Amino acid sequence: MTSTVFYGSPRQNKLEAKETLPAKLDLILERLHLRDRVKKELVCLKLHVGNNISYSVIHPVFVRKVVQAIKDGGGQPFVVDVDWDVARCESRGYTTEVLGCPVYPVAGLRDEYYKEHEWEFKNMKTWKVAGMVEEASFMVNFAHVKGHPACGFGGAFKNIALGCMVGETRGKIHDTMHFDKYWFKENCPDKAVMQKIVDSCPFGAIVFDRHDPEELHVHFEPCNQCGRCLKVAPAGSLKIDAVNASSFQEACAISTAITLSTFEKGKATHLALATHMTPVCDCFGFTSMPIMQDAGIFGSDDIVALDKAVLDMTANSKLFVENLPTSMEPQDNGGHPFAQLHGIYKDPYQVVRYGEKLGLGSQEYELVDVLPVEKRGPEKNSYYISAS
Repeated sequence: MTSTVFYGSPRQNKLEAKETLPAKLDLILERLHLRDRVKKELVCLKLHVGNNISYSVIHPVFVRKVVQAIKDGGGQPFVVDVDWDVARCESRGYTTEVLGCPVYPVAGLRDEYYKEHEWEFKNMKTWKVAGMVEEASFMVNFAHVKGHPACGFGGAFKNIALGCMVGETRGKIHDTMHFDKYWFKENCPDKAVMQKIVDSCPFGAIVFDRHDPEELHVHFEPCNQCGRCLKVAPAGSLKIDAVNASSFQEACAISTAITLSTFEKGKATHLALATHMTPVCDCFGFTSMPIMQDAGIFGSDDIVALDKAVLDMTANSKLFVENLPTSMEPQDNGGHPFAQLHGIYKDPYQVVRYGEKLGLGSQEYELVDVLPVEKRGPEKNSYYISAS
């Protein structure tokens, strides 16, 4: 089955407001028939509102347009995100007065409002879906696209998978990266050699386990699979494997499937804004320089097709290496720019493949540009202001 993904380019034909991304969002909402679908619905608008002094998150101008469309259709909207991000979100412009609707911590002020769901995977059996999501009858999932140290890429799947669960479940999703064994101390009993392994990682990804100093612990988030540690480690003592990264992405797909299962068919839609894409998640609490060219805005009822379209659109983008923090070490590994940044094992397409296997959508899609931009030809003059 071929799904439809609506798209708005960041480029413009003319210097007019109606050709900018907020205006193209209006066109996407029309094509999704959002107003016609939300009458008398309690609509959960899932955002990532960022943290601390981050400013590359979705600007309130975009959020207000979605909120207004829901109101116009007779729906009752509210914005949600995790408690520690919502706590001071007013400092980043996310207020009832600006957005036009209230902003709530997704699982309550104490992160204790949830409903349990069962699904066995790796170290996980129980998944706690946040109560404000469970209360809603319709979801608008509005993601900001960026890099992510655990899976390479944060899009629509990640926005739901981590943002609609309580902190305990989010922690366990991250812990799936450690379920498959990677350290075999019987093959490296020498503490001095263990120290050399720790010292070999320039990213601080390998440390002595705080619970057992005879064990090594790998923080897979900063690991970009450079292989320096494997050159130092005795044979059979350390394994850096794709399964550790892919486990996180599969858990994100499962978490998304569980969350979306709480809504009736047709009662969820997805948006993604791919502008000012940064190396890591917005929850880091700051904004770095953009790592690639803006790609635009996307909308679809199919979350698999949406994230696939975003990845396809950015697949051939040039990674702005000069914009990266000097501590980061991108690799020319032939992968997607997000995988070049975070390592080939963190293939960003993994989550959409898992999502498709779970029946959440299709990787086959038609991209519909809601306001096509003419290609600039030699006869096209650049806009300029005359001095006369």
